Amino acid sequence: MKILVTGGAGFIGSHVVEQLQQAGHTPIIFDDLSHGMREHISEGIELIVADVRNKAALEASFARHSFSAVIHLAAQTLVPDSLEYPVMDCRINLEGILNVLECCRKYHVRHVLFSSSAAVYGDNLNIPLQETESLLPTSPYGITKMTTEHYLRIYHELYGIDATVFRFANVYGERQGEKGEGGVVSIFCKLLSQGKPITVFGNGEQTRDFIYAGDIARAIVAALPLKGYHTINVSTGKETSLNELIHAFEFAVGHKFDVIYEKPRPGDILHSVLNNDNLMKYLKIKPNMELAQGIRKTYHWYVGK
Repeated sequence: MKILVTGGAGFIGSHVVEQLQQAGHTPIIFDDLSHGMREHISEGIELIVADVRNKAALEASFARHSFSAVIHLAAQTLVPDSLEYPVMDCRINLEGILNVLECCRKYHVRHVLFSSSAAVYGDNLNIPLQETESLLPTSPYGITKMTTEHYLRIYHELYGIDATVFRFANVYGERQGEKGEGGVVSIFCKLLSQGKPITVFGNGEQTRDFIYAGDIARAIVAALPLKGYHTINVSTGKETSLNELIHAFEFAVGHKFDVIYEKPRPGDILHSVLNNDNLMKYLKIKPNMELAQGIRKTYHWYVGK
């Protein structure tokens, strides 16, 4: 199948494109390179350099190709930026998806697969969080993700476009964080590669659900045949404390290092984990990357880049 991947030169997008190729599909990348990088793209893959807000450029790509599906990853992904620049966040995330959906409607593309986020749940402590939980996002970023989910549902109900919504847990992996897509793993990679200590806010017993980008990509590719409207958490379903993450980094680095514990930051969530039963129900897969191995791969990539 010929698949359009918006944001395909970015962190998660580049993993998705790799696995699409391995599965025998033909990915076409649509990316403005504000966060993505040409170096992430294998030779021979078509790259359209444009912003998803540019409807003319987007429509031209639909007119030139006959896409079987769109994997929509292009987005403004930074919560702090959404707080400071909510209009910009809204335009990229909502105008972008509407342009994609209108092109799908006009050119009869039957399936849109969308990268949502655990941010739609807000500060919900009813963990592990299931897809049926009520949504109460606490940032403009989370609001745009939640709103996009509703647009996808409506376009499915009104126009018959199949839609698969993926709510990602804490994603990590190679190629993360070079242009603002960072998380705690990429922050630790940068500091440790420079021989600097790492800082933990709190006692390190706060937990997150760390999911490897390759497992994210595997889920997205596996969902291409799905029909209907589905919402799927993509997560390990396991809580990992920051202290356990530090132990994984010690294995990756090969020695212990200095850790500075400071006071907890106001507003930080203490525990976060997503239920992943729907991964098995709809896609028949479970994440298979063990944390220690994934952190080792990520750290060695970071040091060698």
